[in-house]
Amino acid sequence: MIKKLSKHGNNLALIIDKPILELLNINETTKLTIQTDGNRLILEPLKETERTEIPTLEEIIEELTQLYSHDLKKLADS
Repeated sequence: MIKKLSKHGNNLALIIDKPILELLNINETTKLTIQTDGNRLILEPLKETERTEIPTLEEIIEELTQLYSHDLKKLADS
C-alpha cells in the first residue's frame, strides 16, 4: 500500500485505513510509540502496562538513591 502525507494545519498527517486499524486493534484514543531506524518510521500501540512517560534523570537518581542508600553509605564509609 502506498500512502501520501496530508496537510493538517502546519503539520503533516498519515491517514491509516480502517482495516489496518481494526487489524491492529487501535483507534483514535490508542497511544502509539513512534521510532525510527534511520530509514523507516515504526509505529506501535503502547501497551496498557507500559509506562507512558520517560522518567527524568533526577527521578532515576532519586529512585536509585532510595533503593541503594544503605549500600552507598557503606561504600562511602569504606
